[in-house]
Amino acid sequence: MELQAADVVVIGAGAIGASAAHHLAAAGQRVVVLEALDGPAAGSTGRSFASIRGQWADELNIEMSWRSIRAFREFPQRYGVDVGYRPSGYLLLVSHQLWDAQLRAVELQREHGLPVEVLSFEAAQAITPFSADGLGGTTWGPADGVVDPHLATSAYLDLARNGGATVRFRHRVDSIAAHGDGSWTVTAGTTELRCQHVVNAAGGWAGEVATLAGLDVPVVHSRRNVYASAAGALAGSLPMTVDFTSGFYLRSEGPRLLFGGARPDEVDGYRTDVDWAWMEELLALGARRFPWIVDVPLDRAGCWAGTYENTPDHHGILGSVPDAPTWVNACGFSGHGMMQAPEIGRLTAEQVTTGGIAGLDVTALRIERFAATAANRPVELVF
Repeated sequence: MELQAADVVVIGAGAIGASAAHHLAAAGQRVVVLEALDGPAAGSTGRSFASIRGQWADELNIEMSWRSIRAFREFPQRYGVDVGYRPSGYLLLVSHQLWDAQLRAVELQREHGLPVEVLSFEAAQAITPFSADGLGGTTWGPADGVVDPHLATSAYLDLARNGGATVRFRHRVDSIAAHGDGSWTVTAGTTELRCQHVVNAAGGWAGEVATLAGLDVPVVHSRRNVYASAAGALAGSLPMTVDFTSGFYLRSEGPRLLFGGARPDEVDGYRTDVDWAWMEELLALGARRFPWIVDVPLDRAGCWAGTYENTPDHHGILGSVPDAPTWVNACGFSGHGMMQAPEIGRLTAEQVTTGGIAGLDVTALRIERFAATAANRPVELVF
């Protein structure tokens, strides 16, 4: 086994790892990406719902998402590559109890430059038919939409390679050793790499990867099912539409309708088999808001399951570890890693190259927040 050298080893070739590799290579770092699976976006990235939105209720998520949406939008002009960004919109159906908070969120979103509209029920129902029972109002994000996770991830990896990075698939990390000077030795099969920084972008496996280095990173897999109609089941297309009262969401994908919703008793762990029993319960839940969905023919062959990479509070972990400052986490984004990957990758590179993140206040994402009272922290429901 020959010991090779790199400035940074990025573990994981999903959207976040690919974006980080590109930004690091562009900053002049010698980068090696190690991916256990057979190709890019082969984990949670490629199995995601691929919807992106800037409609969040806090400044950090708004800014990270809005910067990322603009990065996806500008990809063809900047790099000559279409990554499948389409501003198909995002319609949020909000309950009476949450409506005042949603209106405050709209004002915050607008302060950050995000285009967002408050729609009447009639205007919203012209976009996606729904029952307004129990709702306080609706909001619409015309710049929100979808991106192709495979195209985006592959594009970032190509940019990284063009910047001198090496990408190795089927290289599962077996061991990670820390050295007194802050450097690391990362071993994957017959490949042994000595590097100054490690970027942990291993998605739902980030906790297991960290354990190899003797670190505690609380990230786990949580299965999410995506159910599909038969092709041509809808007369027209529908944007991403989320019912905040139930957590049920839907959108069209070409000639199909896709829908999903988190199962509340889902057991943590990596599973990609489709939960057919939950599909029946979910349809009954969704039909309360979208009665027409009971008449949509389904296609089991078009359904799939992937995973969220969840943390205890359903927010990502970004930045260095206090006791190991050359170890940088970029993981655990709990369903919004794909939509924020451009900005997460940029901030990760800033951490590595400057020793900190000054371009955005990411204090809320630092791993130190789990050091105390983690067991009592309320879990936010993230759609």
